[in-house]
Amino acid sequence: MQPSAPASDVTGVPLSSGITPPAATQGNWARNSPGYQSLLVFLLSLNFGIVFFDRQALNFLMPTGLQEELQLSQTQIGLLAAGLSFTWAIAAFFVGRLSDKLGKRKLLLIAATVAFSLCSFLSGIATSFAFLFGARLLMGVAEGGVMPISHAMVASEVTPARRGLAQGVAQNLGSNLLGSFVAPVVLVAFATAFSWREAFYLAALPGLLSAALIWFLLEEPAPVQSTQEDGGAISIPAAFKVRNMWVCVVVGVLMVGHFVITFTFMPFFLVEGKGLDQGTMSWVTGALGLAAAFYSFVISGLSDKIGRKPMMVALPFLSLVGPLGALFYEGSALGLAAIFFVGWAVNGIFPIFMATIPSETFAPRHHATVLGLAMGSCEILGGVAGPPIAGMLNDAFGISTFLWLLIGLALVSGFVAMGLQETAPAVLARKGRSRQAA
Repeated sequence: MQPSAPASDVTGVPLSSGITPPAATQGNWARNSPGYQSLLVFLLSLNFGIVFFDRQALNFLMPTGLQEELQLSQTQIGLLAAGLSFTWAIAAFFVGRLSDKLGKRKLLLIAATVAFSLCSFLSGIATSFAFLFGARLLMGVAEGGVMPISHAMVASEVTPARRGLAQGVAQNLGSNLLGSFVAPVVLVAFATAFSWREAFYLAALPGLLSAALIWFLLEEPAPVQSTQEDGGAISIPAAFKVRNMWVCVVVGVLMVGHFVITFTFMPFFLVEGKGLDQGTMSWVTGALGLAAAFYSFVISGLSDKIGRKPMMVALPFLSLVGPLGALFYEGSALGLAAIFFVGWAVNGIFPIFMATIPSETFAPRHHATVLGLAMGSCEILGGVAGPPIAGMLNDAFGISTFLWLLIGLALVSGFVAMGLQETAPAVLARKGRSRQAA
């Protein structure tokens, strides 16, 4: 009879070894008051909301005259989304890694915020597909580093017991209230009253205010003290040897593709395919933003209590109701918005696979690096490849074809997530941290 393996944490470090697991390594949260932790999460959530306000503006303004004036095909619309995702992905990894090396996360975050605000002005003066494409590439460079830096700050500054909730709020609350709810309603109304160009100028202003608030109200996080098991800088191959890392990346590629495809083509489909007027479209699409803002609390909070893995497995399957509703529901716009609200609970898992699981799997000093790797991989494969493929399918088979692609992406995501190892501290504590080394 073989002796049983020693109990170990999710990273495979034996509990009897005397080595403190990375997820429990002391961060800076001990010196931060609850009030400061709440302020930090609020400002980072607001800032990322403004990032998404700018990023989503193109999608919502597409049916307001932009597509007609610049004579854009469905494939070109997909390429615009893909271009931003590509440079976003590259910046997410390199800026995240740079922030780990320099330890100047606040400064880099402010610089990125000012830069993406200025890039929104460039979108507003575009006169051709090529000009607009270049502007979106630059915006991706500016915006890509915001999320990994923000999540690294949350991981080091907020107590681990509330990490899932804090990272869910930081990534999902502001981004969906501002980027997915306020953006369609305000920008479509503004474009209707003036033009899509003026709407882009409007989208650029809040980022400058956010940068000022971060400058005056937040402190530069103190460097996290390294421990013996941290080692040197982690390499990409070493990170991908950890099961949770590659499972999160695979799920992330599929679900980021799902997200970007949805917001790239759903506004146009609701107007041209479902016959909604632009105002109604903006409110129905806004239901996705309200849902994601709501689920940023519910899903992230539940994952702290019942585990990351159950959320990651169940919600991609639940998301099927969204594209199926868009395809087959023939009732009122309010009913369609309600269907979207239910299906979009899947957005609540985004901070879990992009930030919470990686930050609970790796040592704190590697957080911005591995978070940037997770986010960058998701964007460059899912966000870059997904929209052009969906656009070409729409051009070839009709503008509803992207919905079938969404269904396929969600199904595969749910099955792949079954391979995750649980990382939630409360769940591991209830199990006596009895996980066996892989």
